[in-house]
Amino acid sequence: MMAAIRAVRLGQEVTLVERNSQLGKKLLLSGKGRCNITNTCDLNSFIDRFSGNGQFLRDAFAKFFNTDLIKFFEERGLKLKVERQLRVFPLSDRSNSILEVLEKELRGNKVDIIFQSRVKNIIVKDNQVKGVLLAGGKNIPAEKVILATGGISYAFTGSSGDGIKIAEESGHRVIPLRQGLVPLETKQKFPAQLKGLTLKNIRLIFSDTKKEAVSSVGELLFTPSGISGPLVLSLSGQVVDWLAQNKSVYVDIDLKPGLSAEQLDARLLREINLNSKKSIKNFLVSLLPKKLIELSLGILKIPAEKKANQLTQAERKNIVSLLKAFRLDIARALPIEEAMVTKGGVSLKNINPRTMESRLIKGLYFAGEMMDVDADTGGFNLQAAFSTGYLAGESAALS
Repeated sequence: MMAAIRAVRLGQEVTLVERNSQLGKKLLLSGKGRCNITNTCDLNSFIDRFSGNGQFLRDAFAKFFNTDLIKFFEERGLKLKVERQLRVFPLSDRSNSILEVLEKELRGNKVDIIFQSRVKNIIVKDNQVKGVLLAGGKNIPAEKVILATGGISYAFTGSSGDGIKIAEESGHRVIPLRQGLVPLETKQKFPAQLKGLTLKNIRLIFSDTKKEAVSSVGELLFTPSGISGPLVLSLSGQVVDWLAQNKSVYVDIDLKPGLSAEQLDARLLREINLNSKKSIKNFLVSLLPKKLIELSLGILKIPAEKKANQLTQAERKNIVSLLKAFRLDIARALPIEEAMVTKGGVSLKNINPRTMESRLIKGLYFAGEMMDVDADTGGFNLQAAFSTGYLAGESAALS
């Protein structure tokens, strides 16, 4: 949509081919239906949130970045707000508010939209794009073609990898597709007992026994089969890569990242002196959620009704160890269909970062998630989509 808007505003005749019966089906799901469109952090911090290929986006961000995107929507009457971690949402808290602005802009600029049309292939002659071929056999002539079909996560939105397949068949290298921003399943079954429980102000340390990936302080959510939440999603891409190498992966949950083991032990001793007659399960309420207390005592084989002053030194040390490293073994990631983003895609070596044009086929451009760029949660992936779309639309129009 952004590519079409930019190209048509530069005086070109633009046709947007949409596989669904409506626009923005995947956009409506973003940000849990609230649409976290961007993040207001600085450029270097922004690029750092990408999983390795962020530098490729510098030209796109130089052309159209977070302040430009915010201005785009606000100039068209949509009020935005900045929330914690500098995430930007529509004031309405409705993804549809973003889509309505884009649709109005497309209609107002007379972009021709063809709905319920699946693209079968691009038409190329003498290494120059000539148009697109629809699944029904219709040929749409075009001097420039922009592929912006997304990855393969949430395939029910129409994002099933058509564009990536077309790119590969036309000679472009495709980096293997895999899950990004995806919940993880654990070998242990007890997360099912904790499903729905959110742990706040904790830190995660993932390891493949040789390397570590350490999170910031934040939240974790227990699911029926494992773990999710912002911290898990942010590091899940690294975990997916480790698992693909048949590595054994585990995560240690630091339930008290603000305290060292020594400080935590000292606090436990103080609490024991103040609450000596309390049972262990009641004594630990100030440190852990109730559901986790019962489970933790079971793991440590400490009777829940045991009095605080009856704790042995070894038991106290074990409690401290558990609070600093509650370990879970990772079995697998959820399928890519349930991932928020797709890692991998069209190789960036085949794309000119200054224009988003293919280095192999003249007049063919790429934008968004179908390229081998992916980022953390927080508005980074959507900004990359808007920025690369804007640059592709401009480059195609001006050339």
